[in-house]
Amino acid sequence: MTNGEKAYIAGIIDGEGSIMLIRFHKNQHPSPCITISSSSRELLEWIQETTKVGRIQAKKNYNPKRHLDSYTYTVRYNDAINILLDIEPYLVITQKKVRAQMIINEYKSITPRNGRYSPELLKAKEDFYQRFISLK
Repeated sequence: MTNGEKAYIAGIIDGEGSIMLIRFHKNQHPSPCITISSSSRELLEWIQETTKVGRIQAKKNYNPKRHLDSYTYTVRYNDAINILLDIEPYLVITQKKVRAQMIINEYKSITPRNGRYSPELLKAKEDFYQRFISLK
């Protein structure tokens, strides 16, 4: 990605996106996730082609006479962390910048590769999650 593309994607995430920790499975700890919602599938396809990751899903439109079709681009796990590494310098919104920095700087150090948590690591992970969701 060029610096211009990174900055553009950061601007879209600042405006229409979310940087979150989400539990994708019942027995799993929350994992990094970036989502962008838009009525422009073309924009989301461009982001997907530029980043080479993620997927686009159509949202259910319950009232097509009054609303445009809309779509959500989603990137999870390590792919989300890698995108955050690229775009973090260009984020402007404080909450999103701090969330990106937290994930970049702390998430992997409190997530064992084998998925087995010691009591201390589990406490650190829970503390990290509480600090993350308390950002306003």
